Amino acid sequence: MHIHILGICGTFMGGVALLARAAGHTVSGCDANVYPPMSTQLQEQGIGLTEGYDPAQLERGADVYVVGNAISRGNPLLEAILDRGLPYVSGPQWLAEHVLAGKWVLAVAGTHGKTTTTSLLAWMLEDAGLNPGFLVGGVPKNFGVSARLTDSSFFVIEADEYDTAFCDKRSKFVHYRPRTAILNNLEFDHADIFADLAAIETQFHHLVRTLPRSGRIVANAREESLKRVLARGCWSELEWFNDAEGWSAAAGADEAEAVFSLAGCEVGRAGFALAGSHNRENALAAMAAARHVGITPAQAAVSLGRFEGIKRRLELRGEVRGVSVYDDFAHHPTAIALTLDGLRRRQPRGRILAVLEPRSNTMKLGVMKAQLPGSLAVADEVYCYAGGLGWDAAETLAPLGTKARVFEDLGALVAAVAASARADDHVLVMSNGGFGGVHGKLLSALAG
Repeated sequence: MHIHILGICGTFMGGVALLARAAGHTVSGCDANVYPPMSTQLQEQGIGLTEGYDPAQLERGADVYVVGNAISRGNPLLEAILDRGLPYVSGPQWLAEHVLAGKWVLAVAGTHGKTTTTSLLAWMLEDAGLNPGFLVGGVPKNFGVSARLTDSSFFVIEADEYDTAFCDKRSKFVHYRPRTAILNNLEFDHADIFADLAAIETQFHHLVRTLPRSGRIVANAREESLKRVLARGCWSELEWFNDAEGWSAAAGADEAEAVFSLAGCEVGRAGFALAGSHNRENALAAMAAARHVGITPAQAAVSLGRFEGIKRRLELRGEVRGVSVYDDFAHHPTAIALTLDGLRRRQPRGRILAVLEPRSNTMKLGVMKAQLPGSLAVADEVYCYAGGLGWDAAETLAPLGTKARVFEDLGALVAAVAASARADDHVLVMSNGGFGGVHGKLLSALAG
């Protein structure tokens, strides 16, 4: 079968492309403004990419068109598909019918930490010899790809609450029918499609309703929003983490060690490559979920010590003249604050220069702009790229005083960071997009 994917360079749709190719299908796709790591990963896998949405792509005669949720009515290729009555399906529905059916699905949901927790859980299963299939919204370094299809009965998936497609406004994760589900946290996000937090809680409730009685939910006890979700009904086994009577985690001898406990008793201890208490909690949730498929906490802790991290999650991109440049996907104020705190705890020496692109739909709308100054407080200097924003970033960041600067020109931002940076500084770039290749530009400017 020839599958043509609209919006193929999104992290989810790129993963669907890899799975479809592994299943023996011919796969092609199109997107606009493509950028690594997904574009590079697809090219390495021999999947053809077309720039743009010209209806002439229909002449290739695909058997079915898989439509990503970034594709809206008015898109010329989508309109041509509809006008001709050609077969189309959403990515989550195709995945559910052709990959997940018959599998023991382990799904990771939450506002923050989905990619990290999914990667950790997939690695725990892999290191235990279970050979899981997986789909992650990033590239775990232990695997080198964001998605994999195997003959294992287990499949680990990042379960996003964003809507499914132009024709299906339910959250993606209602298609996945998990047997094991992690509910990591739940805050307001995606202001472009959800009116308020209560609307997102309803979608999480819909996910909970799909789990079987023999299934297991691993939920964060610190989140009142998740307690409200589960109070609406829970028909599966339930385990809480960040709970004195359930699962808990703490730093060990230093920030590079994590200690895990169940019901107050230590069950595992590991050196851990990821910075911050939030990542210890991500690992804790993964450990609890892995136990549902028979992996002991002690075994999971050993696996943690061999976990190499994830591309674009506090990833060191290079070091020039003693200045380290990191890349991170953080774009929600909570994620920004957690990432900065984690970097500061791991790197107490030197200044942190935060370079931010408020690029997500929610940030572009300015819904959470008031939270930005507080989330950036740990940084010593802040450089914000305001290209394309519909609100005044300089006014928003004014509470930070002179340590915050706003730029409309990316080249000027790069030059300013390079002029300020000195040995032992840490330049933390945060964006959920390609950010104009700013990481390479910064490294080149520092070298020059």
